[in-house]
Amino acid sequence: MSRSKSSRRWLKQHFNDPYVKRAQKEGLRSRSAYKLLEIQEKTKLIKSGMTIVDLGAAPGGWSQVASRIVGEAGKVYALDILPMEALVHVEFLQGDFREESTMQQFLQRIQSTPIDLVISDMAPNFSGMRSIDQPKSIYLAELALDFAQKVLKPKGCFLVKTFQGEGFEAFLKNLRSLFTKVTIRKPSSSRGSSAEIYLVAMGYHHKGK
Repeated sequence: MSRSKSSRRWLKQHFNDPYVKRAQKEGLRSRSAYKLLEIQEKTKLIKSGMTIVDLGAAPGGWSQVASRIVGEAGKVYALDILPMEALVHVEFLQGDFREESTMQQFLQRIQSTPIDLVISDMAPNFSGMRSIDQPKSIYLAELALDFAQKVLKPKGCFLVKTFQGEGFEAFLKNLRSLFTKVTIRKPSSSRGSSAEIYLVAMGYHHKGK
């Protein structure tokens, strides 16, 4: 009973959400597209001609925004376990990037193309229990960082969603050891009740160099 009530409440909030309505009106695939647009406005992270990897891309809101900014000279590779409808200038690979077979397929596709930026808006399926959800969210951020370290070119960039709480400071410290500059962003389109924040890391260098 309480679950269905909370589900109804979420649906009501979702459809009354101005960003959801705006996304539908403007033909964007998700409200999270506005988070990336806002981060882009502040940081100018994405540039024309870039090659970008979008982890956990479905339904494609971030890939959609990124592909529009990089233009025809750039390329977006989108990865997700879930299927995703095709987008112009976006090459989609369905699979789990943690698996060796998916990683090999991806490396085959990019050949030796240098990756300028890895972006990740991934979040776990939340249970509502902070003690379970927080470690899961940090783990996903760590997986995204691990992937980025394998493919990013020197001085490349990384954008990741994470959640403030246990493990966050250690993750941030690690990120700062790998990138020249790390900034914290909380877009206004991010729901106020959410502990989610975005870390923008620029200037990738191998640890200790």
